[in-house]
Amino acid sequence: MPIAINGRFLAQRVTGVQRFATEVTRELDAMAGAFRLPDARLLRPAGAPPSPFRNLRDDGGSVLRGQAWEQTELPLRARGCTLINLGNTAPLAAGRNQVVVIHDAGVFDTPESYSRPFRLWYSGLHRALPRLGARIVTVSEFSRDRIALHLGIDPSRIGVMAEGAEHVLRTPADAGVLARHGLEAGRFALVVGNPAAHKNLKALTDCAGLLARHGCLLAIAGAADPAVFRQGGDATAGAAVRALGRVSDAELRALYESALCLLFPSRYEGFGLPPLEAMACGCPVIAAAAGAVPEVCGDAALWFEPEGRHGLPAVLARLLEEEGLFETLRARGLERAARFTWRGAAERLLALLPEEHAA
Repeated sequence: MPIAINGRFLAQRVTGVQRFATEVTRELDAMAGAFRLPDARLLRPAGAPPSPFRNLRDDGGSVLRGQAWEQTELPLRARGCTLINLGNTAPLAAGRNQVVVIHDAGVFDTPESYSRPFRLWYSGLHRALPRLGARIVTVSEFSRDRIALHLGIDPSRIGVMAEGAEHVLRTPADAGVLARHGLEAGRFALVVGNPAAHKNLKALTDCAGLLARHGCLLAIAGAADPAVFRQGGDATAGAAVRALGRVSDAELRALYESALCLLFPSRYEGFGLPPLEAMACGCPVIAAAAGAVPEVCGDAALWFEPEGRHGLPAVLARLLEEEGLFETLRARGLERAARFTWRGAAERLLALLPEEHAA
C-alpha cells in the first residue's frame, strides 16, 4: 500500500508546523529517490505552489483549497494509500487509513491563545480523528501525555517522533541583518516568538533595562497571525528594544550566530524548535522550564521558573556576569542539537506506520 502526503502545508504561511512538514517531506522525498518508498505521492490543493520535491509523484490536479479541499477532495485522491498528515489537521473521511501529527494540545491547555472559531474546529477535529481510527503521532512525550489526557485515549496509542534543526544551517547567514537593525554581535539577546498569550513575552519586561545596563539590546523577531492568535503581553518598548518583525531564514541564522543568547519565555510548547535551532547555531539558550522545552534542551540550557522567584532577569544576569558560562552553554548546545535530525524524524515516522508500509 503506497503512501500519500497531505501537501496543504505548501499553501500556508511558514511557521513551526509548516517547517516541520517541509523538512519531514524533504527526507521522505530523499527516501523515495533511493527507492525506499515506491509510488509515494504528494497531494496538493488548488493554488499551492509547484512541488519542490523531485522524487515524490506530484498530484496537484485539485479543484478546491484549504479546509474544503482537505475534508472533501483529499480523502478521495488518497484512496488506496496511507495518508500522512503532518500539520495538525486531517480529513475525517480518511478514517483509519491515515496518520496525523498533532503537535500539541494547545487549544485545550492554552485556549486564551487562539480565536474561538479556530479553537472549536481544532478541538472537535482532534477528538474525532482517533475515534475514527486515525493513528495519532506527536513530537514530544509532553505533548503525548497532554493530548492523551484531553482526547481521553491511552498514551500508548500515540506515537512520538522528535524534530530536527539542521535546516537552519542550510542557508548562508545574512549578517547584514545586524546593521539594518542597529545590532552588534555579542551585544544583544534574541527573542523568537509572537505575541500569543502562551509565548509569555510579558516575562521580558525587566530584561531590556538589565541588558541596557550591560550595554546590550533586546531584539525580538516574529509576528502574530491575527486570524489565529489573540494578542498577549507586549515586551517593554524603548531604546533598548529592537522589534525585527518577520525575518528570513538567512537573517535568522545570522541572528542566532551573533546573539548573546536566545531568551525563550514561552510557558507552553509542544516541542520548542527555536531553542533547538539556536543551539545548532552555537547560541546559548535561556528558557522557561515549561512544556516540552526541557525535554528538548536537557542540561544544555539555563532555566528559569515562569511563575517563581528565580525569574528570567536573575538567570540572564548570571549569563552576563559569570565568566566562561557562554562558552560552556555553547558547547553543550552544539552537542545536544546534533542528536536531533530530520532524517531521524522521518525514519521514526515511517516506523510508526502500519507494518506493511515500513521502508
